[in-house]
Amino acid sequence: MAVNRDPILKRCRSLQIDPSHLGIYKESNRKPKQSNRKMSDYGLQLREKQRAKFIYGVLEKQFRTTFEKASKKKGITGENLLIMLEERLDNVVYRMGLAMTRREARQLVVHGHYTVNGKKVDIPSYQVKPGDVIRVKTKSQSSPKFKEIKEMQVGVPGWLSVDRDKLEGTVLQDPTRDQIDTPIEEHLIVELYSK
Repeated sequence: MAVNRDPILKRCRSLQIDPSHLGIYKESNRKPKQSNRKMSDYGLQLREKQRAKFIYGVLEKQFRTTFEKASKKKGITGENLLIMLEERLDNVVYRMGLAMTRREARQLVVHGHYTVNGKKVDIPSYQVKPGDVIRVKTKSQSSPKFKEIKEMQVGVPGWLSVDRDKLEGTVLQDPTRDQIDTPIEEHLIVELYSK
Protein backbone atom coordinates (compact mmCIF):
# COMPACT_ATOMS: atom_id res chain seq x y z
CA MET A 1 0.00 0.00 0.00
CA ALA A 2 1.45 3.37 -1.00
CA VAL A 3 1.63 5.99 1.74
CA ASN A 4 2.24 9.71 1.50
CA ARG A 5 5.13 10.48 3.86
CA ASP A 6 5.75 14.12 2.88
CA PRO A 7 6.55 16.44 5.82
CA ILE A 8 3.19 18.07 6.47
CA LEU A 9 4.26 21.66 7.24
CA LYS A 10 6.66 21.75 4.30
CA ARG A 11 3.96 20.52 1.93
CA CYS A 12 1.43 23.00 3.38
CA ARG A 13 3.89 25.84 2.68
CA SER A 14 4.44 24.76 -0.92
CA LEU A 15 0.69 24.35 -1.61
CA GLN A 16 -0.24 27.48 0.42
CA ILE A 17 -2.62 25.60 2.73
CA ASP A 18 -3.30 26.45 6.36
CA PRO A 19 -2.19 23.35 8.40
CA SER A 20 -5.36 23.62 10.51
CA HIS A 21 -7.32 22.14 7.56
CA LEU A 22 -5.35 18.95 8.21
CA GLY A 23 -6.02 19.02 11.96
CA ILE A 24 -2.52 20.28 12.79
CA TYR A 25 -2.26 23.44 14.85
CA LYS A 26 1.44 24.21 14.46
CA GLU A 27 2.90 27.06 12.51
CA SER A 28 5.98 26.77 10.36
CA ASN A 29 8.73 29.28 11.15
CA ARG A 30 9.84 29.39 7.55
CA LYS A 31 8.15 31.66 5.08
CA PRO A 32 7.33 30.46 1.56
CA LYS A 33 9.65 31.78 -1.13
CA GLN A 34 7.97 34.46 -3.19
CA SER A 35 8.21 34.04 -6.93
CA ASN A 36 7.73 37.01 -9.24
CA ARG A 37 6.54 34.78 -12.06
CA LYS A 38 2.81 34.58 -12.70
CA MET A 39 1.54 31.02 -12.49
CA SER A 40 0.04 29.59 -15.70
CA ASP A 41 -3.54 28.30 -15.86
CA TYR A 42 -2.20 24.74 -15.96
CA GLY A 43 -0.05 25.46 -12.89
CA LEU A 44 -3.07 26.76 -10.96
CA GLN A 45 -5.16 23.73 -11.94
CA LEU A 46 -2.39 21.30 -11.01
CA ARG A 47 -1.82 22.99 -7.64
CA GLU A 48 -5.54 22.79 -6.86
CA LYS A 49 -5.56 19.05 -7.62
CA GLN A 50 -2.45 18.55 -5.45
CA ARG A 51 -4.13 20.48 -2.63
CA ALA A 52 -7.22 18.25 -2.75
CA LYS A 53 -5.11 15.08 -2.88
CA PHE A 54 -2.94 16.24 0.03
CA ILE A 55 -5.80 17.42 2.28
CA TYR A 56 -7.79 14.19 1.84
CA GLY A 57 -4.70 11.92 1.82
CA VAL A 58 -5.49 10.34 -1.55
CA LEU A 59 -2.91 9.29 -4.13
CA GLU A 60 -3.21 9.95 -7.88
CA LYS A 61 -4.77 6.69 -9.09
CA GLN A 62 -7.48 6.68 -6.43
CA PHE A 63 -8.14 10.39 -6.94
CA ARG A 64 -8.61 9.91 -10.69
CA THR A 65 -10.97 6.96 -10.11
CA THR A 66 -13.02 9.09 -7.69
CA PHE A 67 -13.14 11.88 -10.28
CA GLU A 68 -14.38 9.48 -12.97
CA LYS A 69 -17.14 8.20 -10.66
CA ALA A 70 -18.08 11.81 -9.78
CA SER A 71 -18.31 12.76 -13.47
CA LYS A 72 -20.82 9.95 -14.10
CA LYS A 73 -23.13 11.09 -11.31
CA LYS A 74 -25.92 13.62 -11.85
CA GLY A 75 -25.11 17.18 -10.87
CA ILE A 76 -21.97 19.32 -10.95
CA THR A 77 -18.85 17.15 -11.31
CA GLY A 78 -16.65 19.30 -9.04
CA GLU A 79 -19.20 19.29 -6.21
CA ASN A 80 -19.77 15.54 -6.64
CA LEU A 81 -16.00 15.00 -6.33
CA LEU A 82 -15.76 16.98 -3.07
CA ILE A 83 -18.83 15.23 -1.64
CA MET A 84 -17.34 11.81 -2.47
CA LEU A 85 -14.04 12.80 -0.82
CA GLU A 86 -15.93 14.06 2.26
CA GLU A 87 -17.87 10.78 2.51
CA ARG A 88 -14.76 8.61 2.71
CA LEU A 89 -14.76 6.73 6.02
CA ASP A 90 -11.39 8.15 7.14
CA ASN A 91 -12.60 11.71 6.53
CA VAL A 92 -15.94 11.13 8.29
CA VAL A 93 -14.12 9.71 11.33
CA TYR A 94 -11.94 12.86 11.39
CA ARG A 95 -14.94 15.19 10.94
CA MET A 96 -16.76 13.48 13.81
CA GLY A 97 -13.77 14.12 16.07
CA LEU A 98 -13.07 10.40 16.55
CA ALA A 99 -9.47 11.03 15.42
CA MET A 100 -7.21 14.10 15.68
CA THR A 101 -6.04 14.28 12.06
CA ARG A 102 -7.04 12.68 8.76
CA ARG A 103 -3.78 10.70 8.73
CA GLU A 104 -4.51 9.37 12.20
CA ALA A 105 -8.10 8.58 11.17
CA ARG A 106 -6.80 6.62 8.18
CA GLN A 107 -4.42 4.62 10.39
CA LEU A 108 -7.10 3.87 13.01
CA VAL A 109 -9.53 2.75 10.27
CA VAL A 110 -6.89 0.44 8.73
CA HIS A 111 -6.22 -1.05 12.18
CA GLY A 112 -9.92 -1.93 12.45
CA HIS A 113 -11.01 0.29 15.37
CA TYR A 114 -14.34 1.36 13.83
CA THR A 115 -17.58 -0.32 12.84
CA VAL A 116 -20.14 0.91 10.31
CA ASN A 117 -23.68 -0.26 11.14
CA GLY A 118 -22.20 -2.88 13.50
CA LYS A 119 -19.75 -4.38 10.97
CA LYS A 120 -15.99 -3.85 11.16
CA VAL A 121 -14.72 -1.79 8.21
CA ASP A 122 -10.97 -1.33 7.68
CA ILE A 123 -11.03 0.38 4.28
CA PRO A 124 -10.34 4.15 4.53
CA SER A 125 -11.94 4.84 1.13
CA TYR A 126 -15.24 3.15 2.14
CA GLN A 127 -18.09 5.49 1.08
CA VAL A 128 -20.53 6.16 3.90
CA LYS A 129 -24.20 6.88 3.18
CA PRO A 130 -26.90 8.83 5.03
CA GLY A 131 -28.14 6.74 7.95
CA ASP A 132 -24.82 4.96 8.53
CA VAL A 133 -23.76 4.71 12.18
CA ILE A 134 -20.00 4.83 12.79
CA ARG A 135 -18.86 3.60 16.20
CA VAL A 136 -15.56 2.93 17.92
CA LYS A 137 -15.38 -0.80 18.68
CA THR A 138 -16.19 -1.63 22.31
CA LYS A 139 -12.83 -3.36 22.72
CA SER A 140 -10.98 -0.23 21.49
CA GLN A 141 -12.87 2.27 23.69
CA SER A 142 -10.81 1.42 26.77
CA SER A 143 -7.49 2.35 25.10
CA PRO A 144 -5.76 5.56 26.27
CA LYS A 145 -5.98 6.97 22.72
CA PHE A 146 -9.77 6.89 22.65
CA LYS A 147 -10.04 8.15 26.24
CA GLU A 148 -8.02 11.17 25.09
CA ILE A 149 -10.24 11.60 22.00
CA LYS A 150 -13.38 11.43 24.18
CA GLU A 151 -12.18 14.50 26.11
CA MET A 152 -11.59 16.60 22.97
CA GLN A 153 -13.97 19.40 22.01
CA VAL A 154 -14.56 19.40 18.25
CA GLY A 155 -16.88 21.32 15.95
CA VAL A 156 -18.97 18.81 14.00
CA PRO A 157 -20.46 19.73 10.59
CA GLY A 158 -24.26 19.88 10.25
CA TRP A 159 -24.50 16.74 8.11
CA LEU A 160 -23.17 14.58 10.99
CA SER A 161 -24.32 13.99 14.56
CA VAL A 162 -22.01 12.67 17.28
CA ASP A 163 -22.51 11.18 20.74
CA ARG A 164 -19.13 11.70 22.45
CA ASP A 165 -19.98 9.55 25.48
CA LYS A 166 -20.66 6.49 23.33
CA LEU A 167 -17.93 7.42 20.78
CA GLU A 168 -20.35 7.04 17.90
CA GLY A 169 -21.81 9.20 15.19
CA THR A 170 -24.47 9.12 12.50
CA VAL A 171 -24.40 10.42 8.94
CA LEU A 172 -27.59 12.48 8.73
CA GLN A 173 -27.38 13.44 5.03
CA ASP A 174 -25.02 13.96 2.13
CA PRO A 175 -22.97 17.14 2.68
CA THR A 176 -23.76 20.16 0.50
CA ARG A 177 -21.01 22.32 -1.01
CA ASP A 178 -21.76 25.04 1.60
CA GLN A 179 -21.05 22.58 4.44
CA ILE A 180 -17.60 21.66 3.07
CA ASP A 181 -15.11 24.18 4.42
CA THR A 182 -12.06 22.79 2.59
CA PRO A 183 -10.28 25.59 0.65
CA ILE A 184 -10.49 23.94 -2.78
CA GLU A 185 -11.69 25.47 -6.03
CA GLU A 186 -13.05 22.27 -7.54
CA HIS A 187 -13.78 23.82 -10.96
CA LEU A 188 -10.01 24.03 -11.58
CA ILE A 189 -9.68 20.26 -11.02
CA VAL A 190 -12.53 19.63 -13.48
CA GLU A 191 -10.80 21.88 -16.04
CA LEU A 192 -7.52 20.00 -15.54
CA TYR A 193 -9.06 16.56 -16.09
CA SER A 194 -11.21 17.67 -19.03
CA LYS A 195 -8.17 18.58 -21.17
